[in-house]
Amino acid sequence: MMIRSLAVPPSDADVDAWTAVLAAAQGADLPQLPPPSRVEVAGRLCVAPARGRAALWAADEGAGVAGLLLFTDETNAHTAFLDVLAVRPDARRRGVGTALWQRVREELLAQGRTSVSTLVDLGSPGQAFAESLGFENVLPMAWYVQDVPRQQPDPEPAPGYELLTWHGLVPEEWAQAAAVAHGAMEDAPMGDVDEQFEAWSAGRLHAAYQLILDRGGEITTVAAVTAQGEVAAYTELVLPDPAGPRALQYDTVVVPAHRGHGLGLAVKRGMLASAARRYPALARIATTVADENTPMLRVNEALGYRRERGTGYFQLKL
Repeated sequence: MMIRSLAVPPSDADVDAWTAVLAAAQGADLPQLPPPSRVEVAGRLCVAPARGRAALWAADEGAGVAGLLLFTDETNAHTAFLDVLAVRPDARRRGVGTALWQRVREELLAQGRTSVSTLVDLGSPGQAFAESLGFENVLPMAWYVQDVPRQQPDPEPAPGYELLTWHGLVPEEWAQAAAVAHGAMEDAPMGDVDEQFEAWSAGRLHAAYQLILDRGGEITTVAAVTAQGEVAAYTELVLPDPAGPRALQYDTVVVPAHRGHGLGLAVKRGMLASAARRYPALARIATTVADENTPMLRVNEALGYRRERGTGYFQLKL
């Protein structure tokens, strides 16, 4: 089995082949999902990640692909994230996945990494393969989905707060306050994931958002702010392909000092109203929530989210 390393960024032909592998694998394993968009795939492959260095591999004749993110920030230089390892259904059980994993493992060891994590759908062929390699589920989660209602009223936040909506980068005058609010993610459930939080700054926030834009996507933030200039809560919606039918709900955070005022529900309702107006083709929003994150599960239930499938943050110590 020949496995070749791909240049970063890869050629158009390699992007096409990668997209075809993902479409075939997803069509077999998750037929309820829309096929991956080439815009999204090309963006992830061709634009360098903000937090690290990508390594890409492809098997002979488009049989399979693997992509690895090697973190370069000092606090996480010991670990990495396996972004994808997919094999076309008609090429499975021929050693393709094992050959790809061997190249991934060699790179991890060569770079001095002591752990690697990945997101795995429960009950899928990927779970059986990951567990055969020694991966363990260190953070049980699930995907939840919500249909986008076309008629969504603008919410009224609690007294003392105002809802602001930002498309693209956070405005400079709010960037530092938004970065401070992002730091509140540190108390989100993380199980035994061997990855440390990196401190947020206005610069890091802009870089993370700019990456989404550079990859061809769009991001919208709805924030609950105070008259004193604080970002008390926020939620983020990302469309990897703005023309596609499915969006991803990224972080939703309420800063501890502002909890108990219904701000999590308010910013999410504000996001729904904004998305319904801005994206007429958008039909569904998906998000992951850790099983132990009871407060966010309650908020999502109130909004009409329903569980789609179980997943987990799987990790291997090398």
